[in-house]
Amino acid sequence: IQGNLTQKFEIFFLCYLPKLLLYEKNWLNRWKTSTLHEGEGTITNVQWRANLIAWANNMGVKIYDISTKQRITNVLRDNVSLRPDMYPCSLCWKDNSTLIIGWGSSIKICVVKERGHTELRDLPSRYVEIVSAFETEFFISGLAPLADQLVTLYFVKENSDHMEEEFRARPCLDIIQPLPEGYEEISSDALTVRNFQENECRDYRLEHSQGESLYYIISPKDIVVAKERDQDDHIDWLLDKKKYECLFFCNQKIGMAYINHLVEKGDYDTAARKCQKVLGKNMELWENEVYRFKTIGQLKAISQYLPRGDLRLRPAIYEMILHEFLKSDYEGFATLIREWPGELYNNMTIVQAVTDHLKKDPMNSTLLTTLAELYTYDQRYDRALEIYLRLRHKDVYQLIHKHDLFSSIEDKIVLLMDFDKEKAVDMLLDNEDKISIDRVVEELRNRPELLHIYLHKLFKRDHHKGQRYHERQIGLYAEYDRPNLLPFLRDSIHCPLEKALEICQERNFVEETVFLLSRMGNCRRALQMIMEELEDVDKAIEFAKEQDDAELWEDLISYSIDKPPFITGLLNNIGTHVDPILLIHRIKEGMEIPNLRDSLVKILQDYNLQILLREGCKKILVADSLSLLQKMHRTQMRGVRVDEENICESCHASILPSDMAQNFSVVVFHCRHMFHKECLPSPGTIPGVQFCNICSAKRRGPGSGIMEMKK
Repeated sequence: IQGNLTQKFEIFFLCYLPKLLLYEKNWLNRWKTSTLHEGEGTITNVQWRANLIAWANNMGVKIYDISTKQRITNVLRDNVSLRPDMYPCSLCWKDNSTLIIGWGSSIKICVVKERGHTELRDLPSRYVEIVSAFETEFFISGLAPLADQLVTLYFVKENSDHMEEEFRARPCLDIIQPLPEGYEEISSDALTVRNFQENECRDYRLEHSQGESLYYIISPKDIVVAKERDQDDHIDWLLDKKKYECLFFCNQKIGMAYINHLVEKGDYDTAARKCQKVLGKNMELWENEVYRFKTIGQLKAISQYLPRGDLRLRPAIYEMILHEFLKSDYEGFATLIREWPGELYNNMTIVQAVTDHLKKDPMNSTLLTTLAELYTYDQRYDRALEIYLRLRHKDVYQLIHKHDLFSSIEDKIVLLMDFDKEKAVDMLLDNEDKISIDRVVEELRNRPELLHIYLHKLFKRDHHKGQRYHERQIGLYAEYDRPNLLPFLRDSIHCPLEKALEICQERNFVEETVFLLSRMGNCRRALQMIMEELEDVDKAIEFAKEQDDAELWEDLISYSIDKPPFITGLLNNIGTHVDPILLIHRIKEGMEIPNLRDSLVKILQDYNLQILLREGCKKILVADSLSLLQKMHRTQMRGVRVDEENICESCHASILPSDMAQNFSVVVFHCRHMFHKECLPSPGTIPGVQFCNICSAKRRGPGSGIMEMKK
């Protein structure tokens, strides 16, 4: 039986052999029983830790999660040749998620891990990973954790060479260091218990108490208690083994003597490193050692080992070391400033010292960078920003974002863009609420090339935000970025066309001028420029196609009629827009036209294609018309139910007479409106054809009479 008490005041306990039962007692004082496992023989071992239950039977080891009520895994038994009743399974939890399994001669260390959200699907929320598995030279009777090592109680194999013959029958207690695929033996002891000659592997057990370093070796006749060695045991052992170099860690006096020995030898780095373990939390000894290292000129050696946490020396000690580095080692000084917390020393004192050194070497980048870091720690971000900008330091943008320094950079926008145009523009556009577009434009008014970069990116993000500057952008694009001028003119609806046309004509930008002329409605002049200045018949044809104006085609033909290459281009491209006969009739006799035969063949092919398309369309239209006509005919041929509930739409009396024996005449229209024949007016313009008065008044489709009922 094993029990557990959760934080929700629910009591759990287990009963097992031959099946595993979980009993839960909730806050209503009611018991609930759940069967966790049965049907695989006797359960020989159960270990419970936090929300995880591990148990072993003859088939393997299972793990169950109480919190999710799911079985996580099944670790099969390795050596099936060993009888499980002679070599039972040993289980122990190292922590809330690490299970150690010993079975026969094998050991496995299993870690329970959380499964990622993308992996869940129908799987348990946790899974088990075997992080270490190895074979031993002995049979395991028990396991227990010892920090990152294992305590093993084992029974030596009969054919093992692990120890001498006289000790093989004794149970042994080893400390081993697990490795991914093996282990390293740390210590080994053979135990003498009563009647050990008659015992077997299954007769021993190893138990340990969580939170205490006590281990209980249980045999049929004895219980042996083992515990970790304490400091006194360790010192005695070191003295016995003459390990004097290791002994100084255990005794401060011996440690100080060892440090003195290292200093006398000139091994200052080792001596400084040993101070951490020897001096510990004794601040007085630390300060004495620092002054001694200063006396011998070795402050640099001890600087990286000084206390920096909750226990620390007086600020003067750290300042003394910083001043020492500042005299001869700027890089080392910068490293200490980055590594040491700012609370260790007086920041203003060090800032003043760095400032004094910069008077001698004002362009030293290491000192300037360090000074900026000191200003940042002291929350004087404006001064740090000035230094970073002067150095063009990569952290300047991070500093601005982290400390929201946008108000401080309003007059430094040019410096930022000179440093990194792309990052600066992206930062300015991402923070328009902090630095307005108008403010940026004002700052960049004397740097038109930078202003163009900013306004261009602004236009790419939003075509309307910078609309008041679109007129200025025309000149900027013309001066610094002509390839993007035409796309800008196409996308902007706020650009003054007259101003743009004036600039493009001054600079002889033909393509842009053509676009502007066509946009302003002067398509003839635009076509003329394409033909005369660009001399590009393909562009002229494309332009005429876009405008789809017969007069433009006429102008294009008139201009091309005395230019054989242009005629060839027209013959190849106008077949689907203009009747080629108009062009062919106007070609002068005797004129040599390149590739005329191919052009005529293409015209005929295009004509045949058009004929085929028209015939195909005609067939489709005829088929659709016939189908719709047949559908309409079927619809109109359907009968219409007429009963006593229907009324005449004119007199509003029942459409059927009360006396069905008398003669009557009724007209029913396709729109389902019904009339007594005598209530209908005389036929209209078409003799014999009547229309529904209601639908005709509402201008619906012709509601002609579809049937006439008489009796």
